[in-house]
This record gives sequence, structure tokens and C-alpha cells, in this order.
Amino acid sequence: MNDPHILSAFDRDLEGIQALIMKMGGLVEVAISDATKALETRDVELAEQVRKNDAAIDALEEQVNIEAARVIAIRAPAASDLRTILTVMKLAGNLERVGDYAKNLGKRTSALVQMPVIEGAPGALRRMGRQVENMLHDALDAFVQGDVELAIDVRDRDEEVDQMYNALFREFLTFMMEDPRNISACMHLHFIAKNIERMGDHATSIAEQVIYNVTGEIPDEERPKGDDTSYTFETME
Repeated sequence: MNDPHILSAFDRDLEGIQALIMKMGGLVEVAISDATKALETRDVELAEQVRKNDAAIDALEEQVNIEAARVIAIRAPAASDLRTILTVMKLAGNLERVGDYAKNLGKRTSALVQMPVIEGAPGALRRMGRQVENMLHDALDAFVQGDVELAIDVRDRDEEVDQMYNALFREFLTFMMEDPRNISACMHLHFIAKNIERMGDHATSIAEQVIYNVTGEIPDEERPKGDDTSYTFETME
């Protein structure tokens, strides 16, 4: 690996893989934005487009993994370079999961248009989605720049997403207790809120992988979390 020609070839390969990650991240950010916009505006066509676009995200994850495996096999990277490649593969996995959650939002939006509007909920969920979208954007920037401080900031912001989720959970409970006709819509909205909260967890995981890639160590302290009021109502997704 001391040959400058081999090093430059590896660098080009790594840049190519990183470009795929950034393209994938861009598609996932759009998916979050479109899915929450479709929910707020009750736009079934946009929700369906989010579902269809998930195939492109899945294809990019597969391409990242194929390219990463090829580079490992051909270039035999040194320890720090290998860590970067493995980090990229984990980032792709996290992005793919966020894309899946965005697709789930699209599915539930199609069902919600047939139900009563729960006042304030779509707008609050879109704001929560923007928070996660910004976290994801910053986590990817931190990866490209090798910025540990930005990655730590993203990790800390996950607490805000948890607090938003818990506040929405309590609101949904209130709506259901006040009028049983709201139960179906609130259950769908609860799952949407939980999906967005999980997106935040994956953005946080990306930030933690960035920290590991730069420092060689995964943060060992627990993530800051919001209150656990809603955990009494945890359900299978």
C-alpha cells in the first residue's frame, strides 16, 4: 500500500463510494421531506411517489456494498482505510432503513386521507421530520468533513426528536380519550411519529459511526434521551 499509484487508485475508489453515499443521502432527505409534506397536505400522489422512489435508495445501498466489497478484495486496505470502508457500508444500511421508514409514512398517508383530520398533528409531524432531515444532512456533512464536533452535535439533538415524539404521543392519547372516532387516525399518526423518531435514531447512528471513523472509538456514554412516558405504549411496527 506504499506505492503511490496504488494509493491514488484506492483514493479514487473510496471517493466513488463516498459519492454514492452522498447521492443516497440526498434521496433519503428528499424522501423524508416529501413524505411529511404529503402527510400535511394529504397528497396521495406524492405519498405514492415516495413509496416508488424507495427502490432507487435500495439499489444504491446494494451498489455501495458491492463497490466496498470489491475495494476490500482488490486493494487490501490498511486498518484506518478499512475502517472508513466499513463505516460507509454501515452508513448505507442506516440510510436504507430511513428510506424504508419514509416509505411507511407514504403508506399510512394513503390510509389517513379517508379519516378525520387530527388538528395540529400533520404540521407537528412535518416539523419533527424537518428536525430529523436536518440531523441526517449534518451527519453526512460530518462524515465528508471528518467533523467530530458536528457529529456529536447531531447525536445530542436526538433528544429533541424524542421529546417531540413524547409530546405527540400524549396528544394522541388525549384525542382518543375525548372521541373514540379518532382512534384509528391517531393510531396511524402514532406509528408515523414512531417511524420519524426511529429515523432520528438512524441519523444518530450515522453520527456515531462518523465519530468512530475519525477517532477509532464508538462513544461509550448513553445517548441523551427524552422522557420515557410513551414507552408504556410501545407496539410492534
